[in-house]
Amino acid sequence: MDDLDGVARRFEEHRPRLRAVARRLLGSAAEADDAVQEAWLRLNRSGADEIENLEAWLVRTVGRVALNLLRSRRTRREEPLDLVFPHEVTDEPAGPDPEQEAMLADTLGLALQIVLDTLTPAERLAYVLHDLFSVPFDEIGAILDRTPDAARQLASRGRRRIRGLDLGTDEVPHDRPAQRHVVEAFLAAARDGDFDALLAVLDPDIVQRTATADGSILEVHGARAVATRAQAFSLESAEVLPALVDGRAGWISYLNGDVYTVGALTITNGRITQMDVIIDPVRIAHVTVATLKQ
Repeated sequence: MDDLDGVARRFEEHRPRLRAVARRLLGSAAEADDAVQEAWLRLNRSGADEIENLEAWLVRTVGRVALNLLRSRRTRREEPLDLVFPHEVTDEPAGPDPEQEAMLADTLGLALQIVLDTLTPAERLAYVLHDLFSVPFDEIGAILDRTPDAARQLASRGRRRIRGLDLGTDEVPHDRPAQRHVVEAFLAAARDGDFDALLAVLDPDIVQRTATADGSILEVHGARAVATRAQAFSLESAEVLPALVDGRAGWISYLNGDVYTVGALTITNGRITQMDVIIDPVRIAHVTVATLKQ
């Protein structure tokens, strides 16, 4: 029992890093917890006394579990999914909540999550482990059953895609009423099909990225192109509400009582410079949403 308690204490010392690794690999708190729990079970079966570097062993194990989940997720995308999403969106706290702030800081952010989802599982693992957690390429190669040079190339490909995306977050929502005003102006213009009003709230160089239901990413550049697409809102009967999406100003829409789309905005100087939209239920299930109060 003493040995088991000792192993448990050593494991708990590494849990925060393991959860952070799994969270960034998977983009889901629930799946991250499952991956860490699986690492604990494998540790019990393996015998910690025979492991020379426990932290490296645990990171490799979590990486392998996450890699399998990423691969199976791609397979499941073509199958019916029984996903649960909170139809009752939680209220934003009246003041800063330390627990919520920590949770939001731990999230990938919607823009990065969308781009990570375009990478292959191997590219995603190599990029996240090396660039975000400084795991050596020989260890990453061991997880992937590839050479260190092959792992380096995978990380490089992932890095090029990430660098091609402007991940600029909001000017962090200290002025929530002003951001809500921008969101409401955009939604009203889209609902009314008012092209000029849309142009007034969109930055001329806006970039819109949409994660579609088939897993692809559709990218649109420029205010006129984005406004043209936004006019389609006027033809839909969805209920659209301003919201905080992974801590960013945005919206959530319902169609026939079910979540239809989630959108997150980057707002600079009163105009929308970036728009990340999800109509993919797999990704929607991993997004944190709260109402955006006045």
